[in-house]
Amino acid sequence: MIRLSRSVVGQEEQLALARVIEEGYLGMGHFTREFEAQLAAYLGGTRQVVCVSTGTAALQLALQALGVGRGDEVIVPSLTFVASFQAVSACGARPVACDVDPETAFMDVADVERRLTARTRVLMPVYYASAAPRLEEVYRCAAAHGLRVLEDAAHAFACYRAGVRVGSVGDVVCFSFDGIKNITAGEGGAIVTADARVAERARDARLLGVENDTEKRYAGDRSWDFEVREQGWRYHMSNLMAAIGSVQLTRLPAFAARRSELRNHYCTALAEVAGLRLLSLPREGVVPHIFPLRVLHGRRDALMAHLRACGIECGVHYKPNHLLARFRSEYALPGAELLGRELLTLPLHAALSDEEQNTVIGAVCAFLESAGRA
Repeated sequence: MIRLSRSVVGQEEQLALARVIEEGYLGMGHFTREFEAQLAAYLGGTRQVVCVSTGTAALQLALQALGVGRGDEVIVPSLTFVASFQAVSACGARPVACDVDPETAFMDVADVERRLTARTRVLMPVYYASAAPRLEEVYRCAAAHGLRVLEDAAHAFACYRAGVRVGSVGDVVCFSFDGIKNITAGEGGAIVTADARVAERARDARLLGVENDTEKRYAGDRSWDFEVREQGWRYHMSNLMAAIGSVQLTRLPAFAARRSELRNHYCTALAEVAGLRLLSLPREGVVPHIFPLRVLHGRRDALMAHLRACGIECGVHYKPNHLLARFRSEYALPGAELLGRELLTLPLHAALSDEEQNTVIGAVCAFLESAGRA
């Protein structure tokens, strides 16, 4: 089976885990502090970094730290993983689905304007396939209406945008480090911001709302006589996760180069294939987490079945959230719905070999050539 995605870990990560085990404390401690410092340095040294248990937890805690709560609304592109919507509803707020540009799968700012109400508090653009081609329009819209921006950059760690690293600028940015992202901590996520108050609230909230407990945890201690004023969660990042993440950060240049090489080969090989359409996404500075494309003429599901029969995993990123029972909207979002029918994700990860990739390309082309003759 040619895997759609996979973790790329080995002996270095095993040795890092062994060091944590030898020290005898597996929870949040100085390994977590060190990983946060490494991430902050990687992002230029001017941002505060709060590591948590998952990317979804990062979104939820960031929203809570921004003051989002019951009765508020957050505008989110429908074409994203359901985690984005669940993070909003977990705060008691309402996720409001907006449409996406079918050429890029990125948030349609014109549709965002139609979804604004007096209850809107935050815009949550999602880096689709690691890219956010019109992010500046989101920020202009937010500024015009007095809103905060939470960038869901789960796909985009190690990417550049407008010449700077994603996360080094912007209001609040959230990353994911789960097993198949550009780097992994096994699981994990991070909140990145220059807003000291947001960072402080997120640090407390990840430790059940216990105020100022973070520094004690980093020193191998904990608070026994403490105060809690806000809702908190057990969303901290453990030493085990941080140790893996620290090693992965050193391997990132090789991972990024391989992912970009695979993306470029797909684009070259598939750009002129009849029955396919590539998304209009930037390549410069973008380290691709996934490689989605559009399968035209209603053949997406048949191509998926063909690839699976050939031993090739593939996926759909994503089913539009406004079509799910929990988040169903009363209005249509034609861009998201079109992509929901056409998008197919091909295998892409740092361990994918040239031979495997060429097998995928050959299987896609053979199916479409046969379909074109039918």
